[in-house]
Amino acid sequence: MLGFSWLDLLQALCYPSHCEFRVCSGPVMSGKYCFAADVCPVWLSQTFHPFFPGDPRSLGEGIDVPLRAENSTVSYSLQFFHTAWPLSRLNKDQDKQIGRIDVYLGRNNLQPRQMNTRKFHPMLSCGLSGATIIDSLDTLYLMELKDEFQEAKAWVQDSFHLNVSGEASLFEVNIRYIGGLLSAFYLTGEEVFRVKAIKLGEKLLPAFNTPTGIPKGVVNFKSGSWGWATAGSSSILAEFGSLHLEFLHLTELSGNPVFAEKVKNIRKVLREIDKPFGLYPNFLSPVSGNWVQHHVSVGGLGDSFYEYLIKSWLMSAKTDTEAKNMYYEALEAIDTYLVNVSPGGLTYIAEWRGGVLDHKMGHLACFSGGMIALGAEDAKEDKKAYYRELAAQITRTCHESYARSDTKLGPEAFWFNSGREAVATQLSESYYILRPEVVESYMYLWRQTHDPIYREWGWEVVMALEKHCRTEAGFSGIQDVYSSNPNHDNRQQSFFLAETLKYLYLLFSEDNMLSPEDWVFNTEAHPLPVNHLDSSSMAGHRH
Repeated sequence: MLGFSWLDLLQALCYPSHCEFRVCSGPVMSGKYCFAADVCPVWLSQTFHPFFPGDPRSLGEGIDVPLRAENSTVSYSLQFFHTAWPLSRLNKDQDKQIGRIDVYLGRNNLQPRQMNTRKFHPMLSCGLSGATIIDSLDTLYLMELKDEFQEAKAWVQDSFHLNVSGEASLFEVNIRYIGGLLSAFYLTGEEVFRVKAIKLGEKLLPAFNTPTGIPKGVVNFKSGSWGWATAGSSSILAEFGSLHLEFLHLTELSGNPVFAEKVKNIRKVLREIDKPFGLYPNFLSPVSGNWVQHHVSVGGLGDSFYEYLIKSWLMSAKTDTEAKNMYYEALEAIDTYLVNVSPGGLTYIAEWRGGVLDHKMGHLACFSGGMIALGAEDAKEDKKAYYRELAAQITRTCHESYARSDTKLGPEAFWFNSGREAVATQLSESYYILRPEVVESYMYLWRQTHDPIYREWGWEVVMALEKHCRTEAGFSGIQDVYSSNPNHDNRQQSFFLAETLKYLYLLFSEDNMLSPEDWVFNTEAHPLPVNHLDSSSMAGHRH
């Protein structure tokens, strides 16, 4: 029997075990793990039992409650038994002989069932590689995995090339690549990350060459031409509305005002356009500046626009009053027209189509509990308590979408109709792809309330991931959360390491790790500093 902290658990979780294991002993982690640049993560085969202060109930059986060191950086203790994991583990020399280690370097996705990788990403056909490496940089640093971080940094420096051709999603490149590089720079002070982020940002600028300045969704890295993220003639609110945080930092770090000018113009267009009932539809013409259709969602297509309003206010050290006002006005409209309570007492945010409600909520919309909690402190005095309770109720509903499935993982979308509540009604919405939004809200609600229920719910997710998503070489999404023995989709998204595991890590860490007074997360969970912090002296600033 060994004693591990929660940090050990997440670090063990993050690295694959099909190559040679190395033993690490350090201030944060002691245990066995390995790292192959772009392949993450896999969980060592152990059974873990957490214990929460003030609530010393084991979620397992037969384990004594361990003593907890007071004022420990890691407040929560775990114990587990090592069990044999029946894998055919190749050592690193053998892996190199068959090309496995080398092929992992720089790939965007992992296909964990075959221990294979994919360079192709449907929105990154420009040839950019290393999505998982760059999405993982700040997580590696926060977990104090110094050797692995240096390996990843070396790959970025030597092998992350921007002279590629083809089309790329403005949104995905911004949140994953630029966000990851900016975060790595602010955490470490390493110049390579700043330089690469700025150069990549410059490659996105042609997308803004439209009559309104509202960018199109896709940019060609070779020709500089632009196109659409989807068929039709509209740009997507969540895409062009989720650039503000990163582009302000690009201006700060480059001295080039063009990045800030581009996103401030987006803000101006959105502020001045007529909004139906104060709501922001998801599709806007970058040519005319008019809404293309009146579909409103706090989930997919709309979600991170609202998130970036409140986070722009916070990142500005609460000086960006325009962002603050736009956020609370939008939230008031959402509360008035979209928030509903089911007959069973579950609060949810419906979708709006030209005045008609779809009584469903997407997994992506489950971030909103955390967002509303984050913004409650700066609401009007008579709204503070109301928004805190609204955040808690939405988060409870999202937990119910997990609790009502056989796997205890949540579906892509869930409905409230025909007597069914918080469940998917068709197989096409019953899948789970390792999404982070629910645990994101658990983290924010925990930090605001310190109610132990959020850590208990987070642990339920950990155990469900262990039971249903772990494979021999990583973690996979599943095709049906309502099956007791679900099939894997054989894809491990880079956001699993960038977001899902990071939010779980922070849920069980001290509150001063990346505190909201000093940091905001972009929509890919990459921490960016609040502007009262001196960026010239931020290297190593984590607490």
